[in-house]
Amino acid sequence: QVQLVESGGGLVQPGGSLRLSCAASGFTFERYAMSWYRQAPGKQRELVATINRDGSTGYADSKKGRFTISRDNAKNMVYLQMNSLKPEDTAVYYCKGGPLPYWGQGTQVTVSS
Repeated sequence: QVQLVESGGGLVQPGGSLRLSCAASGFTFERYAMSWYRQAPGKQRELVATINRDGSTGYADSKKGRFTISRDNAKNMVYLQMNSLKPEDTAVYYCKGGPLPYWGQGTQVTVSS
């Protein structure tokens, strides 16, 4: 079955960096765009970034220039490099495979001094 396992979250100070990882299995990874979403307390889940099959990428406006999404099709992995983190980036981060209706457990990112 489809499994998505996110990791790499943690507590970081404002201005710091984190690299999130997502291990995907149970579907033909290279055939799907992969996305990162996040959900902050009391807010709806929102799209952060997407990487398409051809490697092209797209970002929500507030993340452009700070976040970088990448993928490794040989390892069925997708990554999110996050730099210049702000307190408002605090959220649980999830990865998702295209339109597949599956979510992992997420990884908590907390940006605080």
